Amino acid sequence: MGIKKFNPTTPGQRFMELNDFEDLTAGKPEKSLVVAKHRSGGRNNTGKMTMRYIGGGHRKKLRVVDFKREKHGIKGEIKTIEYDPGRTANIALVHYSDGEKRYIVAPTGLKVGQKVNSGAAATPEIGNAMFLKDIPLGTLIHNIEMRPGQGGKIARSAGSYAQLAAREDKYATIKLPSGESRLILVNCLATIGTVSNTEHNKESYGKAGRTRWLGRRPRVRGVAMNPVDHPMGGGEGRASGGHPRSRKGLIAKGYKTRKKNNPTNKYILERRKK
Repeated sequence: MGIKKFNPTTPGQRFMELNDFEDLTAGKPEKSLVVAKHRSGGRNNTGKMTMRYIGGGHRKKLRVVDFKREKHGIKGEIKTIEYDPGRTANIALVHYSDGEKRYIVAPTGLKVGQKVNSGAAATPEIGNAMFLKDIPLGTLIHNIEMRPGQGGKIARSAGSYAQLAAREDKYATIKLPSGESRLILVNCLATIGTVSNTEHNKESYGKAGRTRWLGRRPRVRGVAMNPVDHPMGGGEGRASGGHPRSRKGLIAKGYKTRKKNNPTNKYILERRKK
């Protein structure tokens, strides 16, 4: 996909850069794979606002995406590449040979009419889901499981990918998008390729209204509040507000929130780059 710029006939279009959606092949989703999306507007069951800066936004329908890819040995054909309002990546509609239809996260380079497979019989081609024990070293992968049968959890957003770096005994070493190196069981599934819509991070909405369409209300800076509302509030003039911290007083910008005795620490070989 590419990024298109607009002729600045209005102030909102002057800095607007949006997706051109050239890779998409369908306008409407598959009806059987769509469910209603409930939006709370940041309110709890009594109507009290418990999360700020949430509300409004265009109505959305959730696409049911298959992250597990458990239809092993059953070949499927890519019918459409579609937009999904619930994620930054595109999705692909797969028609399997047994008649079932499912959505998968579309990798870069996936084409309509292409065949995809999963399981031990799959080959290391774009869109196929394979066990880590069968994938060649150095391959770029996405939608990686953290536990066998759990479904893909890692590298699912637009343009992201991980790399299979090594294998030893029952663990594979994965280099994650953050720079972290982590051990994952070789019985976990991963999909070959990188996630589509790689230029998503270059988009510029151009105006505040487009952010409101996404259901995000204006966010107020802590230093602009009163002391009763935020630890960084108050002061004469444009006071800096002290060390950056959250509304609850937790230090921001570098404060580690991960537990030192986290039982999964043994699976992390190298922490993420700062």
